[in-house]
Amino acid sequence: MTQSVFAAILGVPNVGKSTLLNRLVGEKIAIVSPKPQTTRTRVTGVVTDGETQFVFLDTPGIHKPRTLLGEGMIKTVGEAASGVDAALLLCEPQGAGLSPVGDFLERLKKSKVPVILCVNKIDTLREKGALLPVIAELSGQYDFEAVLPISAVTGEGVDELKAELEKLAVPSPHFFPDDAVTDQPDRVIAAELIREKLLLSLEHEIPHGIAVEIEQFSTRDNGILDISAIIYCEKDSHKGIIIGKNGSLIKKAMTAARLDCEAFFGCKVNLQTRVKVKENWRNRAGFINSIGMFETQ
Repeated sequence: MTQSVFAAILGVPNVGKSTLLNRLVGEKIAIVSPKPQTTRTRVTGVVTDGETQFVFLDTPGIHKPRTLLGEGMIKTVGEAASGVDAALLLCEPQGAGLSPVGDFLERLKKSKVPVILCVNKIDTLREKGALLPVIAELSGQYDFEAVLPISAVTGEGVDELKAELEKLAVPSPHFFPDDAVTDQPDRVIAAELIREKLLLSLEHEIPHGIAVEIEQFSTRDNGILDISAIIYCEKDSHKGIIIGKNGSLIKKAMTAARLDCEAFFGCKVNLQTRVKVKENWRNRAGFINSIGMFETQ
């Protein structure tokens, strides 16, 4: 009898949601950076282990939105958290605790979705004994299915997490092929890999004002994959920073993006990019919809 379990990965920005998704899947399908709000849309990861298929929904960080883009991101979180078999709520072993996600916990409580609390980043603790009072305090704040210390970076506790999730699996056919790791279209993965390298190369507010659109995605007869992308930013001054002196910044970032694309797609990649200014695009519903990020009103 085959079974499946759908689990939404929730938490504030930079708590390690995408790193955990990549760890669970065993392959990089979600981009990762130290910048807040790196994940903008729902990213699906699939793991099939024998008769059980795990489907993970990585989500944007829970925050107070200030733009139409931010509102769409929070809407995505709510949609991912509804209709799943379980929610994985990530928090850090020291910091703000659960207060930033209180509203979402109440929503999950009303919908009766089982919640597993994952205390992530335990690899950053000098003394693991410091976890005990933290887990005791968090356990008293909500009726969690389980409270697990984990490290998405090292993999510690991840097998225990999968074991807890498997208890919540329901009999069903597998919804994805057993060898699938994601349902993300190749164009989306390429765009995200490009954006990740820019996030890692740029400072301050500029990364939040970047969007990537794939213009061309085609394979030649000799197997080379041609990818052409437009990098959008919100100001002329940002365009110059993205390109860098004599094109140095964008050349370095796109070399790294090309290598990641070659690793993921398993072939040689010819990556061409250009930078365009689209003022205040984060508050322009038509533009956000046109590049396929998600529907906004």
